[in-house]
Amino acid sequence: MNIGFIGLGVMGRPMAEHLIDAGHTLHLNRVKETSQHLVAKGGKAASTAKAVAQSSDVVILMLPDTPDVEAVLFGENGVATGLSKGKLVVDMSSISPVATKGFAKRVEAMGCDYLDAPVSGGEVGARAASLTIMVGGRQEVFGRALPLFEKMGKNITLVGGAGDGQTAKVANQIIVGLTIEAVGEALLFAKRAGADPAKVRAALMGGFAASRILEVHGERMVKETFEPGFRIRLHRKDMTLAIDAARALDLALPNTAATQQLMNAAIANGDGERDHSALVRTLELLAGGLR
Repeated sequence: MNIGFIGLGVMGRPMAEHLIDAGHTLHLNRVKETSQHLVAKGGKAASTAKAVAQSSDVVILMLPDTPDVEAVLFGENGVATGLSKGKLVVDMSSISPVATKGFAKRVEAMGCDYLDAPVSGGEVGARAASLTIMVGGRQEVFGRALPLFEKMGKNITLVGGAGDGQTAKVANQIIVGLTIEAVGEALLFAKRAGADPAKVRAALMGGFAASRILEVHGERMVKETFEPGFRIRLHRKDMTLAIDAARALDLALPNTAATQQLMNAAIANGDGERDHSALVRTLELLAGGLR
């Protein structure tokens, strides 16, 4: 299959590579030095998103934020200018559910199909092709894209209609963000109480508090290894999506709002490019200073 892939960042590069390894021809936009190996493996560099869409049956986006997706889809020489009837756009970015519904309508009005399919699992999951993929769109369109999703992920769920995949991703990010904050508080408490945080974490891993976040991010907090992973700046974007959607729904999400504010403080203190487990550093500052 001819597949367009736009967004070759930390996540997008390994996702695109899995598709090339599966035998698909990939048309790539925004090829930089870090993604030249994809061209060496057979990927075809294209100068514009329009050119990618013209050459592809399916166009996959993996971009940072809602304005980026809108610009790539509908801007000058964007994907929409290269689409023809029957083509499929799959947005695997994590963006606004409300905006996603509008993007889907615009693409479908052109006689094309649209899926929103954000992912969870981070760089590790992208490299291992074990991502969780949350999909919004029509059942028959999902079936068309499923063989591609299966080359990039393991837990693949059609959640509902357009935008519902993004809603599921926002819910995921609420849980992850609040759990990181909880693990940070617990380990900081243990440290200030005089216990060894590493041993406390090991003890908790055998109890009801055990979680993937305590396992992976708790270890990062103990060892102070905060190379991303998933940057605080990007997670703050997702928490802001949650707050904005909650406001539109007249819904109170008090702990989501509090964690978003902690992420704001982390960014203000220079930690925006660190892994989101580094949120513990902001909690330490609030407790009287870093080690």
